[in-house]
Amino acid sequence: MKSVFIILLLVFPCVVLAQDSQYLDSLNYVLQHTANDTIKMDTYRKMGFYLQNGKLDSALYCHQQQLAFAKKLNLKLYEADAHEQIAYVLLQQMDLSKALENYNQALKIASEPNSAENGWGYANFSFSKSPADARLSIIGMVHFELSMLYDASRMFDEEKLQLHEALKIGEKLHNPKILSLTTRNIGMLFAKNNQPDSALYYYQKTLIQYKNSPYQVGLGDLYRKIGRVYVAKQQYDSAKVNFRKSINAYARNNVLLGLSSGYLELGKVFLATDQRDCALHYSLKVIASAESFRDKTDEANGYTQLSTIYESLNKSALALHALKKGKSLQDSLNNAYVNKLIQVQNTGFQERLRLKKIADDQAAFQNKLKMTGLIVVLAIIFIIALLLYRNNRQKKKMNKVLKQTLSDLKGTQAQLIQAEKMASLGELTAGIAHEIQNPLNFVNNFSEVSTELLEEMREEIENGNFEEVKVISSDLNQNLEKILTHGRRADGIVKGMLQHSRGSSGEKEPTDINALADEYLRLSYHGLRARDKSFTADFKLEADSNLPKVNVVPQDIGRVLLNLINNAFYAVSEKAKQNGNGYKPSVIVGTHAIKSPSGDSRVKIRVKDNGNGIPDEVKKKIFQPFFTTKPTGQGTGLGLSMSYDIVKAHGGTITMETEEGEGTEFSISLP
Repeated sequence: MKSVFIILLLVFPCVVLAQDSQYLDSLNYVLQHTANDTIKMDTYRKMGFYLQNGKLDSALYCHQQQLAFAKKLNLKLYEADAHEQIAYVLLQQMDLSKALENYNQALKIASEPNSAENGWGYANFSFSKSPADARLSIIGMVHFELSMLYDASRMFDEEKLQLHEALKIGEKLHNPKILSLTTRNIGMLFAKNNQPDSALYYYQKTLIQYKNSPYQVGLGDLYRKIGRVYVAKQQYDSAKVNFRKSINAYARNNVLLGLSSGYLELGKVFLATDQRDCALHYSLKVIASAESFRDKTDEANGYTQLSTIYESLNKSALALHALKKGKSLQDSLNNAYVNKLIQVQNTGFQERLRLKKIADDQAAFQNKLKMTGLIVVLAIIFIIALLLYRNNRQKKKMNKVLKQTLSDLKGTQAQLIQAEKMASLGELTAGIAHEIQNPLNFVNNFSEVSTELLEEMREEIENGNFEEVKVISSDLNQNLEKILTHGRRADGIVKGMLQHSRGSSGEKEPTDINALADEYLRLSYHGLRARDKSFTADFKLEADSNLPKVNVVPQDIGRVLLNLINNAFYAVSEKAKQNGNGYKPSVIVGTHAIKSPSGDSRVKIRVKDNGNGIPDEVKKKIFQPFFTTKPTGQGTGLGLSMSYDIVKAHGGTITMETEEGEGTEFSISLP
């Protein structure tokens, strides 16, 4: 009987879609029987909107066709709108990096006032009264949807900024769509900050705005969020009412992707009020609906909730099966999310650099105009000063200008050093994620085994078999020692990361160079692997086991090692792309103690690769600030220059040996 129920749930969304299939058929008919590009563009846009609620791949295709026709027709409003809709679909698919690129492109096009010159069909954009209003409404919607992207990326300050930008435009246009969406999400911010009354206030404002708005698509989400507030206030009857309203709104407005989320929330309330049969009923509906639309997040949550219910019903086998299924789905989602989060943060950083350059260029132009007027004034002042004060006055002015310039240069230098440090920190992130996962896996596995051993121990105690109890307790002790060992390993990785992120205190301390080199070698490799899964290389540490501890600033020397090792892996990666399978990349880091010609004891660190080597014309520039051979955007040109300064400040030297086509070796000598 239960299997029949599940089949009915799976068929239900298809039945709903069939009811509206005539709408899609009519749009397809238009596409097949018109030669007018403008009509085709508008039809693809309508199809894309319709398909956003269930068939994301098809929706993406339709909006890409809209974009192609908009470019062909030079309709800038529709071109910006197409980028916005493409980004929205990509956001639903959690492709955050590409979504951000398209949102920025939409914003760039719509921000140009002349984009509204050809205002055909402007009323399609939030029922705008003019092309200028349509342009602003697109910008407002982009800011709103960017707030959702930054929320998914856990960049909450950016989320708040985008919401307030959208709210300004909504209030300026008196646009009920933008106002209802932004006030709703402001309510969400209060809900996240455990301010349920404030959240409810904004949600109620949103409900009023929905009554004045032709856009009812988001009504299901709004009722679901109101229900969550009542759950937080432990007013479960009110929560149930709003969750049911949410489900009805999703079905009524054909937002079928939201059904599983509504079922999930309702199941949680029934579980919280110990109505387990109802909770089971809605949990099964969650899974059926989520599987139907390939919503892995709700499917994972549904299985996890189902496991809890089965456990409370003493159905351990079913609980374990559901838990494993939910955990498998969640692990898959988490891995994909981490990769996309890194991508969007990197993309966001590059985009901020681009926007900063545009702002700097505009500021430079304004300054040039100001300088023209200022030069005339200064020329007059200069002549008067020359006549009145002669050489003495001029010397004082020049000294003042030089002091200010020196102060500005010092400030700029500090900013550049911090930027290089943060760049290296970003390169470490992927490696840290890989390194910390291994000890955490050990901790999780040994914890699970220990839980099972404890259950066995209880059974043996009840049976009076104390010899077996002693054996099990010995195994438990071993497991706890392993958990402690791997926990300390994870703790050490995190502390190392924190040390790297803090500014250097400049205080030297005895440091194990072998451990430092081993740590950064592995982190650098895994960081590159996270960015390019196809890349592989041999790497090893040839460490002198008798190497004494060296008195250095560990954060600074670690930064030098990371820079040299990153450069080595980059060199072999580039050569691998050129040579194909016939080449085996290799990076070797070695340490050993030496005696200098003067008899001083020194430690030598070498970083060797078998990459393409460095051409003769580049060798003499290699340690110069801002010089880099990497493509634009992939290197600051400060890494080797800062490394040279750090080693020199430690009383050491850094040298390079290279052979073009064969490889490069950097050597560091420290007292």
